[in-house]
Amino acid sequence: MRAPLARSESMDQTAVRLLQLVTLCSSTLGAQAVPTSAPATPPAAALAERIQQVVSRPEYRRSSFGVEFYDLDSNRLVFTLNADKLFVPASTTKLVTEGTALELLGPDYRFYTRIYRTNRVRKDGTLDGDLVLVASGDPNLSGRIRPDGTLAFENHDHSYDASPDTRAVPGDPLLVVHELADQVAAHHITRVTGHLLVDATLFPEGERELGTGVVISPIAVNDNLVDVTIGPGAAAGDPVVLAPAPPTSYVRFVNQATTGAPGSKPEIRWAADSAAADGTHTVTVRGTFPADQPAILFGYAVPQPSRFAEVALVEALQARGVRIRVSPPGAPRDFPALAAGYGPENLVAEHVSPPLKEEIKVTLKVSQNLHASMMPYILGAVLAHEGTAEAGFAREHEFLERAGLDLSGASQGDGAGGAAHFTPDFMARFLAYMASRPSFPDYLAALPVLGRDGTLWNVQPDARAAGHVYAKTGTFVEVDQLNRALLVNGKGLAGFVTTAGGHRMAFAVYANNVPVSADPGAIERTIAQALGGGGVRRSAVTAGHAARTAHRCRISIERNVIRREVRRVAHCAHFAPTKCRTRRPARRDGHRRRAPRTRAATRGAGRGGRHRGRSRFTAPAARRAGGDT
Repeated sequence: MRAPLARSESMDQTAVRLLQLVTLCSSTLGAQAVPTSAPATPPAAALAERIQQVVSRPEYRRSSFGVEFYDLDSNRLVFTLNADKLFVPASTTKLVTEGTALELLGPDYRFYTRIYRTNRVRKDGTLDGDLVLVASGDPNLSGRIRPDGTLAFENHDHSYDASPDTRAVPGDPLLVVHELADQVAAHHITRVTGHLLVDATLFPEGERELGTGVVISPIAVNDNLVDVTIGPGAAAGDPVVLAPAPPTSYVRFVNQATTGAPGSKPEIRWAADSAAADGTHTVTVRGTFPADQPAILFGYAVPQPSRFAEVALVEALQARGVRIRVSPPGAPRDFPALAAGYGPENLVAEHVSPPLKEEIKVTLKVSQNLHASMMPYILGAVLAHEGTAEAGFAREHEFLERAGLDLSGASQGDGAGGAAHFTPDFMARFLAYMASRPSFPDYLAALPVLGRDGTLWNVQPDARAAGHVYAKTGTFVEVDQLNRALLVNGKGLAGFVTTAGGHRMAFAVYANNVPVSADPGAIERTIAQALGGGGVRRSAVTAGHAARTAHRCRISIERNVIRREVRRVAHCAHFAPTKCRTRRPARRDGHRRRAPRTRAATRGAGRGGRHRGRSRFTAPAARRAGGDT
C-alpha cells in the first residue's frame, strides 16, 4: 500500500536552511554581481563566512553542500560553493524535465484523447463492433479542468496522501470520462455488440514512478488514483467511515479498520489486494483511525490504469443508456490494425486538453511525480514516434546540447527525480538558459512562489522575500536500517530570486547526506545562529492532530511510498508523516529495482490521429502548418 514516510523535524529544517541560504544570498549580495574569480567584496565575503558557519557545524561533518547563484542581468556568477560537484537533486529534476518539454513541444501543445467506433451504427442505435478509447498521454483526465481552460491544483496534492493537509481538487474526478460518455451517447449509440477497448500502446504501461509509486501509463484517469477519505466512526471501536472517489467497480474496499482512542495516531493500511478473473480488485483496509481527528485522504494506486479507465468509461456509458461491456482481461488486441480506422468518419468523442503550459504548472507547483515521470515517454512518442523513455531522453540530450550546457554535470534516469544527479552549476545555467527563452514567462509562472502557492505556499509568508522567490523544492530520503534512522540523501531548492538590489538571479542550492538528528532542533538553531535571527513560523494545529504535527515546520517536502522496512523504524518518537523519498535497492547491474508490472508491456507508439496518418496529439490544422497545438 501507499502510505507516508516517517520523518523528523530536522528534515524540514534542512529545507528551511536551504531556503534561508537563498534569502541570505539575495539580501547580502545586493545590487552588484561579483564574479567568483574576483577578490571577495565585503558583502560576498560576509556571505561566504556566514554560510561556512552553517556547513561546518559538527553535525554536518559528513554532509555535502553545493550552491550557485548566477546573475541574469550581468550574466556573471556571483557565488559558488562546490558548484562543480554532483548532488542528488531530488524533485528539482522536474525543472529540467518540464523545461525541456516546454521548449520541445511548445507552451500551447495539447493532447487529444479520442474514442472511435470500429463499424457503422445501425438505425436502431446498434454498433456492430467495438468502441476504442485511444490514450494520448494526457496526464489530466481528471477533475482538474476548470471552465476557463486552466488546471486546478491543491498545494498538497492528493498523490501525497495520508496527511491532514492533503486535498483532492474539488469536483468530479471523472469529469473527462463523463464528458466523453456524453459525446458517445449524442451519436445515438444505444448498444455495442463488442466491447470498450483502451488503446494504451502509446508507451508501455506498468512501471511505477519512483516517487509516490503510481503506475505510469499513457492513460491517466484521476492521476491513476482512487482517493479514499477515511475518518472516525461515532465512537472508539466502531468501524471507520470510508468514502472512495471515484466509486467504480474496478476496486472494492472491504472496511476492517476501526476507530481508535482519542490522541492516537492513524495506522491505516491496505492489508490485502486481490485481483479477480475479470480484472477488478478487492482491497482489505485495516488499522485504526483516531476518534478525535478529522478525516484524511488516503490514495490507492490502481495497478492497471488502462483497465481502471475502461471500467470507469463503461459505467459512465451504461449510466447514459448505452449497453456495452468491458473487454475480457488479457484478450489479444491488434491495435496497430485497429489504428487504420482512427479517422474522422469513425470519431465519436474527443477531449482536447488545456495547453501544455497549464500541465507544467501543475507538475511544478505541486511536484506531481506521475506527470513528470510520463514526460520522457511522451517526448519519445511525440518527437521520435517511439514510446520509450530512452527515446525521450535522447531528445532531451539533444536539446541540452543545443543549449550549450555541460552535460558532464548532469545524470538523469527518470523524469521526476528518483534517479538523477546534477551539479549546482548545471542547474543554475539551465535555469539561466530558460530565462532567455520566449517561453520563460510560462516557465516562471509554473514555479512555486515563496509564501504564496505550491510547495512553498506556507513557507515564510510574511518574510520580505515572500513573492520574490520562484523555486522548486526537492527531497530524497534513505532508510538507515543499521542505526534505525533516516538520512536526507538529497535536499534541493532551485529557481529564481530577485535580490534586494533588484538583480534577477538563477540559483541552485543542494544539501546531501544530512542525518536526521536525534536533536530535532539542531538545524534550526544552526540556521538561526548563522542568520542572527529566529527560525520558521510553525503552522497552527488542531487538538485532533497536534501530536502528529508537533514537529512540523511551515514547509512542504516531497514524500515517497513507504516501504516495509520504513514501517519498522516509523515508531521513533521523532518521526511523523511527510513528503519524502526513499531509494529503492540497487540491482547488481547498478539499475534501480523496478516494481513488478501488472501486465506485459504494451507495444510502442500508437498510430493515427483524427485523420489516418496524423498524430493523435495535434489538431489537423496545426499539423498541416507544421506545428503543435
